[in-house]
Amino acid sequence: MPRAKRSKQYRKLMEQFSMGFGFREPYQVLVDADFIAEANKCKMDLMRRLEDTLHGQVKPLITQCSMRHLYERKSEPGVEAAIEQAKNHFERRRCGHHPDEYPKPLSALECIHSVVDPKDNGVNKHRYVCAINDESVRATLRQIAGTPLLYIRRSVMIMEPMATVSAKIRSKEERSKFRAEIKAPKGKRKREDDDDSDEEGDKEKAASGTAQADKSEKKKKKKLHGKKEPNPLAVKKKKPKSTSDGQSSKAPKAKDAATEESGQTDEPKRKRRRKHKGGRVGANDEPDTTSNEANAQAHPVGAED
Repeated sequence: MPRAKRSKQYRKLMEQFSMGFGFREPYQVLVDADFIAEANKCKMDLMRRLEDTLHGQVKPLITQCSMRHLYERKSEPGVEAAIEQAKNHFERRRCGHHPDEYPKPLSALECIHSVVDPKDNGVNKHRYVCAINDESVRATLRQIAGTPLLYIRRSVMIMEPMATVSAKIRSKEERSKFRAEIKAPKGKRKREDDDDSDEEGDKEKAASGTAQADKSEKKKKKKLHGKKEPNPLAVKKKKPKSTSDGQSSKAPKAKDAATEESGQTDEPKRKRRRKHKGGRVGANDEPDTTSNEANAQAHPVGAED
């Protein structure tokens, strides 16, 4: 498996432990004697590898029994360097197994199990990350819910996937959270709560009514826009009418207005015709046909005049 892909899986796994079981930085890493001895044998930078694997700051811990196991293996190669590293850089975790009461140190299984699950109820109360190389010890710790496990194989630090016990508890908690969000709170309310809610409802209604009235007034105040007219610059201008037509058209209108105001409807007066001496008729006057006919009857013309 490529290193980048494995690192991504470890990051997701630690996020699941953080969300499901409340793990926080700095992670408390409980180390046994075999793990630290193997790391020094491979000349591994243990602190940096732990931080890269867990994707966060770490706080390494070691029990008194594990330190006693290291002192017993002092003659082995690389163990002296492991002892010095544990003394100077690791915090001592008190397991309660004092040398006066226990002349021989307890096994890694008994000691670490008592630290991780002191009440033996299958819960990792203090949220320890266990870095253990012994397979039997890891098999026992898998039964404790919410316990991340690390080990070294061929100079590579490996993180185990989440155990079935931990995965079941995590999925159960997620389902309970999902159901709690879906379910609505049920039960009868008290009268006081009902009265308070009614008052609040009345206030809200009054506020909404005033807001609607303000909106209607604003709508009324808005200017009503009529039909759009064409651009006056683009329209052809109308030609003005002649002044004579304008005067002649204004005159009858003025007369009509005067007659309407007076209320009298007189007939138009007859024009007086002027009689011209001599038979010459003006260009603008009509000929007097009646006078000519009378003269002809009074002086009949004879045949032989």
